[in-house]
Amino acid sequence: MAAFLAGQALPLHSKGIIEGKTGIRRKCGRKKNPANEICMISTRAKTIRLRQLLQEKRIHLMPCCGDGLSAKLIQRANFDFTFMSGFATAGSKGLPDTGLLGYKEMLENVAETSDVIDIPIIADADTGFGNAVNVRRTVMGFAKAGASGLLIEDQVNPKRCGHTKGKAVVDRDEALCRIRAACDARDEIADGDGGPVIIARTDAGRTSFEEALTRARLFHDLGADITFVEAPQSEEQMRMYCQSVPGLKLANMLEMGDTPILPPKQLFEMGYSIAAYPLTLLSASVKAQEEVLAKLREGIPEEVQPLLKTFEELRDVVGFPEYYDAEEKYK
Repeated sequence: MAAFLAGQALPLHSKGIIEGKTGIRRKCGRKKNPANEICMISTRAKTIRLRQLLQEKRIHLMPCCGDGLSAKLIQRANFDFTFMSGFATAGSKGLPDTGLLGYKEMLENVAETSDVIDIPIIADADTGFGNAVNVRRTVMGFAKAGASGLLIEDQVNPKRCGHTKGKAVVDRDEALCRIRAACDARDEIADGDGGPVIIARTDAGRTSFEEALTRARLFHDLGADITFVEAPQSEEQMRMYCQSVPGLKLANMLEMGDTPILPPKQLFEMGYSIAAYPLTLLSASVKAQEEVLAKLREGIPEEVQPLLKTFEELRDVVGFPEYYDAEEKYK
């Protein structure tokens, strides 16, 4: 694979001895399926790894998850890190991404998802669920739950998907207060790992792209690790963003959304560091399930089997082999 692309995830500790979230140190065996092994890797170790990856001069491909299963699939496919998408999280519960889920529900999903993977996960923290004080609480809570990074945006609360109608942003001062609070909380809880990575997102481009660029520059000046101008509507706007805002930048590659879908090499040459694919897995899974349901509805189950994983493969994905190993140990 070309050098500018993210490669296979590297182990976080060469000896396999890793500090667990509970403080217990345990060995992660790498006998069967490394991507499916249950390892208690500390959030601190994951955060250090994420920051190391982001220092590399290349484009990082970041498929997004909405639950533990999709996160496991991303890890099994050897991606370096993932992002817990608010849209995918809400969608997994049968809800639209319109701010219906609150702090506690998103926090629980961070904890549940981070627990089943050993690659870093960045979490969608929406608007921070309130004012600047709420943002501080959100950063600290999500980091404690297992997030190695968080995204904070400048939409009004309740927010909504950045590629849908009806979104609006808070004024510039309030947006800056949110990012300042997020960076302060990051620095306060940093423990030799730099603290959770802060992605500062602006949706101001819907009404003024110049204002979006101004906010992104100010977010960077406040200490945001990565900026994210949501929904640029042309390659020209994408280039303007990359040329006028310093620091690491994220491109949101939402298929059939407002932003052009570009090859990773072109994104890297523009100046992007991360290419996020927020709904690719969710959309693919919905389409696959609808196709299977249609065949079942038509009474032709024999045409379903070619579309399925084998039962053995499915058991492997969700972790039966590791469970059986643990069960055998305690007989």
